[in-house]
Amino acid sequence: MSACVPTRTTDPSRTERTPSSHSPPPAPPRRFRVEGADLSASIAVFLIALPLSLGIALATGAPLQAGLVAAAVGGLVAGRLGGAPLQVSGPAAGLTVVTADLIHHYGWRTTCAITVLAGLAQIGLGCLRVARTALAVSPAIVHGMLAGIGVTIAVAQLHIVLGGTPQSSVLDNLISLPRQLADLQPAAVSASVLTLALLLLWPRIPGRVGRLLRRVPAALVAVAGATLAVSLAGLTLPKVDLPSWSSHALAGLPEGPVLGVAAAVLTTTLVCSVQSLLGAVAVDKLAAGRPGLSARVGRSDLNRELFGQGAANIVSGALGGLPVAGVAVRSSANVNAGAVSRNSTMLHGVLVVVAALLMVPVLEFIPLASLAALVMAVGIQMVSLHHIRTVTRHREVLVYVVTTLGVVFLGVLEGVTLGIAVAVSVALNRLAHTRITHEEKEGAHYVHVRGQLTFLAVPRLSRALHLVPQGTHAVVELDGSFMDHAAYEALHDWQNTHIAQSGSVELTGRHPGRRDSEPASSHAHALDLSHALGLVPAEVIPLGDCRCSPWTPWRNHQCDLPQLAPPPGAQLNSAAAADTETDAIGRPEHISTSGTSGGPDQSRKPCGIGGIGESATGRGSGGDELARGISAFHRNTAPLVRGELARLAREGQQPTQLFLTCADSRLVTSMITSSGPGDLFVVRNVGNLVPPPGQESGDDSVGAALEYAVDVLKVRSITVCGHSGCGAMQALLSSEPGGVQTPLKRWLRHGLPSLERMADDSRPWAGLAGRAPADAVEQLCLTNVVQQLEHLRAHESVARALREGELELHGMYFHVGEAQAYLLAEADEGKLFDHVRAADLPV
Repeated sequence: MSACVPTRTTDPSRTERTPSSHSPPPAPPRRFRVEGADLSASIAVFLIALPLSLGIALATGAPLQAGLVAAAVGGLVAGRLGGAPLQVSGPAAGLTVVTADLIHHYGWRTTCAITVLAGLAQIGLGCLRVARTALAVSPAIVHGMLAGIGVTIAVAQLHIVLGGTPQSSVLDNLISLPRQLADLQPAAVSASVLTLALLLLWPRIPGRVGRLLRRVPAALVAVAGATLAVSLAGLTLPKVDLPSWSSHALAGLPEGPVLGVAAAVLTTTLVCSVQSLLGAVAVDKLAAGRPGLSARVGRSDLNRELFGQGAANIVSGALGGLPVAGVAVRSSANVNAGAVSRNSTMLHGVLVVVAALLMVPVLEFIPLASLAALVMAVGIQMVSLHHIRTVTRHREVLVYVVTTLGVVFLGVLEGVTLGIAVAVSVALNRLAHTRITHEEKEGAHYVHVRGQLTFLAVPRLSRALHLVPQGTHAVVELDGSFMDHAAYEALHDWQNTHIAQSGSVELTGRHPGRRDSEPASSHAHALDLSHALGLVPAEVIPLGDCRCSPWTPWRNHQCDLPQLAPPPGAQLNSAAAADTETDAIGRPEHISTSGTSGGPDQSRKPCGIGGIGESATGRGSGGDELARGISAFHRNTAPLVRGELARLAREGQQPTQLFLTCADSRLVTSMITSSGPGDLFVVRNVGNLVPPPGQESGDDSVGAALEYAVDVLKVRSITVCGHSGCGAMQALLSSEPGGVQTPLKRWLRHGLPSLERMADDSRPWAGLAGRAPADAVEQLCLTNVVQQLEHLRAHESVARALREGELELHGMYFHVGEAQAYLLAEADEGKLFDHVRAADLPV
């Protein structure tokens, strides 16, 4: 088989049959079938792609048909052959600057030829299976490149928005901007302002009507609204001009200097490939947020995606279209609209073809100023504040700024080259530059090492260590994440010598007084490194530096082999978890001291509760279970957490959150929130209910906890967490009026407002992202969280803290069977519980 055959991935639209020689004749092939979810998703993507394709073609200076050709080819060719089934490809804003520069220097027909050659290069890279290597580029360089392209697009399109014509470079556009402002065209400005206003306000329409209207893409509404307004007002403006397809220019032979054309091919290949591969990874993350979707479509095959993008660029360039790449806006719209296979991407390409052939008279009503405003908004959005904050936290802002400015003033290839050079220089500087200081304080000698310990720093390290007198106490603070063998040998030899001379050595991580602006991860890295090398015994780790390992698998204390005395340093899992919640802290103490990790083999877990003395059913008596659990805590957990709990005992509890949830035994609050001792002030009751203030019958315990948490502990957030299969909600649904008023029934009366809220058709129902609630019980569980948040706001202490901006309220729903947590988007009028996505979190 040829090395250039792309790797196949599972495609839900195909079935494979391998009949044996003795089997009956195979059944006739299945007819092509499109699911309703794919059809609706394709329409949503098409409505976004149509105006954007025309706008990007306008911004590059290419024939407007070229944008439609690229959109159709991206949907049909890349959608069918690519390795990311849900990614939508087409003309991308990230390629606007590159394409405009090619057209300016080489003309349109040669630009098409360069697109074809870039496609061939992409196919070659896909055959060489180097797609993963392309992702090794620093994110600061990628984000800087996109930001520079965004600035270039926005400045150029601003001239068209004002009624003028852009120049060929950003510098020329900036110089001529004052003259353009003095000669602006009111009609063009009006159409552009209306487009931008609709683009910004349409997604923010509140209420149930807003939820219905937001199904129509804002880009389509903005362009259509501006077009209608211009037509009704009778304004004279340049509009879309689509010549006959018979006169459409196709690719020609490349003309120009060989080195220039080669550089152009390299630049186009680089930008197309990186943008498409990063988009495929982002789509995988979006798909992972929809339960069951990842298992159906599988992870993206990046090498096949590169192959598919190359094939699309060959076809698009040959047919006179723009370069093709994965487009983030359309891909995210495709996933969020419910697409389940690559059919949605391909159908969107079919719709673009239909529009290009049948809707030309309608498209020619669109004013160019409206398209320019749309593309200008896209360019501004490419300068992401989130990305700027991220690179600043990682101290890579210099790489970002240099790449951005290089792209703006020199070009994409030159800017990326500058960014790579700066990134390499910064990395080498961090590796080679190490600051080592020595000071004496209160009889102890402190050697502070800031940076990476390599052989280059060994002479300075040795000089600082030899400043420590014999027989004294020395503290070496390792403030870095890397130590090579030469540095290890030097430090280890000095440690042995100093101890042999009646001295003592303590190696720690970053000093507790570090600046908040410095990355917090370096401390843990230094401890992990020195501990792994045997330089730091567990007892010298500072009290405030406990590090907890992830939760390890267990089976409700049912162990195959009892292990009464686990060896020292054994991984703590089910035994350590025996004390699942203590008072208001609540933490299964599963702390590792030497980097060991728990695995899936559940037959080797230390037995904390089950084991000897169990009944035939596998469960011992309650007293036995309690005693074994306490014994396991004293044996395994207490030695590891004694220092941390001693600190908490001295300093008192200072939790940042009040976590109010159900008493259900399956909810381990510290596990699902990754919190530790002192982090959560936990209140648990049947049904996670918050009685409104002023109620009688002795229900003040929750109110007292609220008052204490808000007024005394000064928590910054309160979370109400419901869960699937809640027995309290089932009891509410099945309860009948009257009967004996047991304590449980009297308590559950506080859940009646939730039942009434669910029955009220005039109020929006709470929902889950990606699927409908499974049954009435789950719907009531979701509604109950929303209702209890309203009860929270009625308490005086909570209301006062909310008014002063010192408190946040959060709703949460935990699906026990899926081990999936959902957070309530408070800004959403529809009360939607959505997944927590990693891409949305600050690093």
